[in-house]
Amino acid sequence: MLEAFTALSQATRLETFRLLVRHEPDGLPAGEIARLMDVPHNTLSTHLGVLSRAGLVVSRRQSRSVIYRASLDHMRDTLGFLVRDCCAGRPELCEPLIEDLRPCCPPPEETPT
Repeated sequence: MLEAFTALSQATRLETFRLLVRHEPDGLPAGEIARLMDVPHNTLSTHLGVLSRAGLVVSRRQSRSVIYRASLDHMRDTLGFLVRDCCAGRPELCEPLIEDLRPCCPPPEETPT
């Protein structure tokens, strides 16, 4: 967990991660991220490396481009860690926080089985 917090503690990396979350599930090519963030390619590469080592982004090669995506599973684990730690065994303490998260992130619609 510490690596995730360290990675997100730098402004460009935090904004890059937020950008990638907004472009889920397709992700973005590295060049497009650099353009949207107005960051030189080599600087962005360093930031993406830190985010990747922290488990916050994943990449895949698509032809000659590298596509980056936010690791929503890792984000979920990180948020879960914070909520569990915050509650300290007392779920009523975190219920307002959980309720605040629901409007921004509604659960996916269930498909009938």
